Amino acid sequence: MAKAIFQRNQKVWVESVGAWSVVERIVPIWARGFEEPVRVTYDVGLGREFLAHELRGEQDSADALFDDATSWRLLRARNKWQPPEDCPHHPFPGSYPVVVTDANDWGGWRVPGAEYDRDPAKIEIQARLIASGPRLLALARRLMALVDDVPDDAPPDIRALAEEALKIERYLKEIPAPVGSAPESETAAA
Repeated sequence: MAKAIFQRNQKVWVESVGAWSVVERIVPIWARGFEEPVRVTYDVGLGREFLAHELRGEQDSADALFDDATSWRLLRARNKWQPPEDCPHHPFPGSYPVVVTDANDWGGWRVPGAEYDRDPAKIEIQARLIASGPRLLALARRLMALVDDVPDDAPPDIRALAEEALKIERYLKEIPAPVGSAPESETAAA
């Protein structure tokens, strides 16, 4: 059964229109024989009703990190400590991968030269995996949306994959506790 994700008067980003709007009405879609709505749509005053996966809440800051998948890319940096002739076993002698997550070519993921030299093939795979992260998350969200649209008609294996994807997305949205602070249950026991 479907649950409302957004509330009335909540500001939302409408992905397909590319504009902010406010939820004017929550429209549940009922089916005979069900006690809860089978789908929920949202009227945001733009001429048609939208599904939840077409909207994004104002507070989805974790989502904002992954919105622009094109800004995450793999670049190659020159290896200042090893000339290309000293490292012929590297896939790209004289350089190492850098994953950039900002439009200005800075910020992201880098690896120490010694670690890259120890296992360059492993580091190359890690770099490509990290750079592909936003696209993989988008794929997982599309899978979850497909299962949300027809939960009873989705094969059990696909539902299980969607549930795993949901767990991963929740993990991504978790705010880590500050270093050195213990959870309340541990501090209460002490």
